[in-house]
Order: sequence, then C-alpha cells, then structure tokens
Amino acid sequence: MKNIKIYIGYDSRQDYSEEFSDIVNPPYQVSKYSIQKHNKNVDVEPILLSELRRQQIYWRGTDYLSSTEFVYSRFLTPYLNGYKGLALFCDSDFLWQTDINELLDYYDSKYSVMCVKHNYTPPESTKMDGKAQTHYPRKNWSSLMMFNCSHPDVKKLSVENINTKDAKWLHRFEWTSDECVGEIPATFNWLEGWYNDSVDPKAIHYTRGGPWHMTWNGHYKDKWVQTYNELVKEKSNG
Repeated sequence: MKNIKIYIGYDSRQDYSEEFSDIVNPPYQVSKYSIQKHNKNVDVEPILLSELRRQQIYWRGTDYLSSTEFVYSRFLTPYLNGYKGLALFCDSDFLWQTDINELLDYYDSKYSVMCVKHNYTPPESTKMDGKAQTHYPRKNWSSLMMFNCSHPDVKKLSVENINTKDAKWLHRFEWTSDECVGEIPATFNWLEGWYNDSVDPKAIHYTRGGPWHMTWNGHYKDKWVQTYNELVKEKSNG
C-alpha cells in the first residue's frame, strides 16, 4: 500500500510566536517537519480555512467557542482526497516521532474511520486560549482520523453536510455506525499531561497548549523545541 496522504489543520492565528519567530506558524510547520523527518515521501497538505472559503467549499460561520479554525473543516479531508484511498487528518499540535505509515499496520477496510478512542474528561474549566472547556463524549477522537475515503459512510461527509450539520453529528461520528469506527493504539495520539509522561510515544499531542506559547511549561517541551531548532537550521542551510 502507498503512503497515506496527510492533512494537517492550519490555524492562521498561530502564524506568529514571539518566542519562536524564525518560521511562520510554528505548530503547523513543526508538525509537518516531524512527519517528513521520518518519511520524506509522505505528502502533507494544510487544511487552510481562507483557501477553502475562497473556493466556496467552506462557508460556515465562525464558532467563537472553538479553539482552532479547523474545528469543522477537518471533516473535509475525504472530499479533498477525492473520496478515494486512505487519508489522515491530524491537529497541528502533534509531534511525530515515528514513520506515520506505521498506521497502515492497523488499517482494515471494513472501517470508515479509525482513531484513538480516548476516554477522559479534562478537569480544567478553560482551554489554553482562555475559552471555555467543553466536555462531550468521544472528546479528542477527531484530533487524529484515518479515513477510508471510499467507504459508503464517508460519502456522508459531503461539503453540504460539513457546512450545515452540528458539531455533535461530526465530532461524535454520528455519520457512521459504531461498528465502523476502528481503533488505533493510543501511542499515536498521546495526550500530553493526561497519559503517562514517562512513556516515549509515537506521536505527542499537546492538548493543553504547547511549547510555542511563551508561558507554557508542560511535558515533552524539550522534544518540540529540539525539532523546531532542527527545522530552523535546515531552512537556514537552504
């Protein structure tokens, strides 16, 4: 099987970081670099809201409670992939420490989508951006999704539905049956601050903010900063 096509959510509000100002949008750039560091043949594309609006693919109003610009547009991944093959979506606050194609070992065509089935409830009342923390079933399941784009249920993720259906229908996977939601090991979506921080996972997910925020002081900060420095050095060397 070929490489998985990767789509990463891009949030333009993170274009500038006071502490990490050598590149535009450090979270996205570091996440993309960490993927291609382990496999240079993987194709990575941003899900860029401004471009989707320009093409009139996305016209939802702004959700002021959401912490990212791609809270709904992530579900356009199968459409952007032509409803063919395999496509992976991940949030931009991931740091990959392995070849992302290892996920292919878990692929089963009977599933419409595969994800890490987290089961946790954040105790914080606010998110890292100061917005109210929301609690709902299947929280963070949609932060990493491997879509079987030709599956009949995935066709329900039409442009029209993504622009009109509510968050519950999208993020709780009500567009497919429970039997069609496959499971990926948690090491591919390791929630910083929630899971055992002594573990060295395959992908770190900085759900409580991240090192690109000046005041952030969570776990695995050194790994993200090291990857950022590698990326800056590579860019400076041309």
